[in-house]
Amino acid sequence: MNKISKACFLAKIEEVLTRGVGQILPGKEDLGQLMQKQKIRLYLGIDPTSPEIHLGHTIPLRKLKQFQDLGHEVILLIGTFTARIGDPSERDKKRKPLTPKQIEKNMATYKKQASKILDFSKVKIKYNGDWLEKLTFADLIKLASHFTVHQLLERDMFQERIKRGGEVWLNEFMYPIMQGYDSVAMNVDLEVGSTDQTFNMLVGRKLQKIYNNKEKFVLTTPMLVGVDGRKMSKIYGNTVNLTDAPREMYFKLMYLRDELIIEYFNLCTDVEIELIMQMAKDIKTSKINPMNFKKQLAYEIVKMYHGEKSAKNAEKSFEKEVQRGEYPGYIPTATGSFSTKKGNKISVIDLLLEVADNLEIPSKSEAKRIIIQGGVGIDGKRYKNPYEQIQIKGGEVVRYGKKNYVRLVLSK
Repeated sequence: MNKISKACFLAKIEEVLTRGVGQILPGKEDLGQLMQKQKIRLYLGIDPTSPEIHLGHTIPLRKLKQFQDLGHEVILLIGTFTARIGDPSERDKKRKPLTPKQIEKNMATYKKQASKILDFSKVKIKYNGDWLEKLTFADLIKLASHFTVHQLLERDMFQERIKRGGEVWLNEFMYPIMQGYDSVAMNVDLEVGSTDQTFNMLVGRKLQKIYNNKEKFVLTTPMLVGVDGRKMSKIYGNTVNLTDAPREMYFKLMYLRDELIIEYFNLCTDVEIELIMQMAKDIKTSKINPMNFKKQLAYEIVKMYHGEKSAKNAEKSFEKEVQRGEYPGYIPTATGSFSTKKGNKISVIDLLLEVADNLEIPSKSEAKRIIIQGGVGIDGKRYKNPYEQIQIKGGEVVRYGKKNYVRLVLSK
């Protein structure tokens, strides 16, 4: 390896171990040296608690891709067993365990979504039910014997529960031990996960030393907050999902709080760090309107997951509907099939009745009257025949009267 190629190789390792990284335990330098000497085996574990992958999930997935690009052995582990226990991380109460049927349903599209990031011809997919279900009671007792109750109770979430008079369940105690055993079963050099998984990953580090007499590194990635600044959660409706249509994804990102623009650029895009630093300076000095950077961010992310053409169309829609004022800045969404058995079409009146609550429609007769009077439009086209059949493709904006709008989202 000549000096130039070696310098480039070392620079790539430095970037992988720096950008989008919370911390590396026991140390970045030691992991970097190991990566120079050999190809390492690493993994990211995901419990299929939801059928959708959002931008927060993409951060450790993107980190996995970076190791993949350097030629290391990458494993995506699906927690088919641990999801049945329920990870207590970041939970102020007991997580409801999933049934095998729920797990199977949630993981059905995981690979398809994750393939937007990872090259699965170079990724091994494993399921921890393959080894955790085979552990005997004697095996579990031996695993548990390496930890004290005090050590497991040190977790902040447990301490908070106890202060409030809440309960800590025995299966929650077992969760980090089960996750930790994954490292032993796969005999890995490194585990990647978000910061809320630090405790669980360190349990695996300890077990790897005990069972395989081997060092295991832990690399944490920051947790991404939602577009409104709160924890990214389906409950708050502030997630940006990989399954979102291009326009829906773009519009969601345009409602991102200004102070989060740089964080999203750094964690969710491949834009060069020097350019991001300049953006931060321009925002701080008010040199450039943050809206311009937000549009660039939304464009970059939609392009990554849907292609450049879709990103351009989504940008044009935003400029038309919001910036030129053809529609209000925020339009609520309604999800449905929006079709009948007649050629996948639906009448204007039936469509309005399906989203009646969103548009504050009091009755069918009132909806019919507004249609006949020309008070209903779909994507700018006015409809006066209540029974005219239309086909909904998703993303259309329905106007009812002068002030009520709803954007249609096709159910999956």
